[in-house]
Amino acid sequence: MKAMQVNSPASDPTLFPVEVPQPIPGDGEVLIRVYAAGVTPTELLWYPTSHTRTGEPRVGAIPGHEFSGAISAFGKDVQAFHVEQPVFGMNDWFSEGATAEFCLTRPENITAKPASLTHESAATVPIGALTAWQGLFERAKLQPGERVLVQGGAGAVGLFVVQLAHLHGAYVIATASQHSIEFLQQLGADEVFDYQGAPFEDKLEKVDVVFDCVGGETLERSWGVLKPSGRLVTIAAQSEGREDQRVKDAFFIVEPNSKQLAMIAEWIEEKKLETFVGAIVPLKLASDAYRGAIKSNGGHGKIVVSVIPVSGTTN
Repeated sequence: MKAMQVNSPASDPTLFPVEVPQPIPGDGEVLIRVYAAGVTPTELLWYPTSHTRTGEPRVGAIPGHEFSGAISAFGKDVQAFHVEQPVFGMNDWFSEGATAEFCLTRPENITAKPASLTHESAATVPIGALTAWQGLFERAKLQPGERVLVQGGAGAVGLFVVQLAHLHGAYVIATASQHSIEFLQQLGADEVFDYQGAPFEDKLEKVDVVFDCVGGETLERSWGVLKPSGRLVTIAAQSEGREDQRVKDAFFIVEPNSKQLAMIAEWIEEKKLETFVGAIVPLKLASDAYRGAIKSNGGHGKIVVSVIPVSGTTN
């Protein structure tokens, strides 16, 4: 099968097109014929891309851990799905990704694809929406009526944080560029601050929750806007190299969860959540997407690799 692999040092990761054997599902595994895979450019720099679960060096990793496609085959003890069923989901970071014609996954990682979404749109959902869900509801324990500040509200994760917090009945405040203010207001943000304007802490009343998607100085300054009982979660602290125990406790990494994703899919079908595709590229241009040469249309939405376009032919 055709795939894209990271076949270069972790310090300078680059994707290369390769032909590799089609995987065979083992017991409890599902083989997905991939139609589309979401692009998370920083994934190439993450530890699981260059190391195995046991810490050994790893070469030839396939990136793209969120995907949409159809079930091609499955191993023993898989009963919840049927062949050709459209599904979407995400793999854990140490597993192979989906920037390939086929990928292996497990039933607990996938759920039925929303019928209203194309495969390309569906592939933008799992990582961003599950990160938002787990950060808001599992980590921060967000309650209706609470005030939540979303740092980086217009990004691939932030736009789902804004929507889910709004659906949950929170008062939503976001930071973003001037270009994205109206966009976030339409998604449910009650206030949006231009991050290039006056410091947000000078304009903001104390909040119950901060969901940080930015890191760095923004993360450091965010502690000052929390109420005494406030909670902060961040997805951007891993690269900071900080020893602050608060930051270590606040940082989390999203995990696959089919039950949560099924609820998200239901809300998409009910038009309670919107999805955004920034750009679509063929498999052969996946390397360009990962190195930032492909830009999102309008600056919003995730870039997607289309493995099997609408015509049904592979790239």
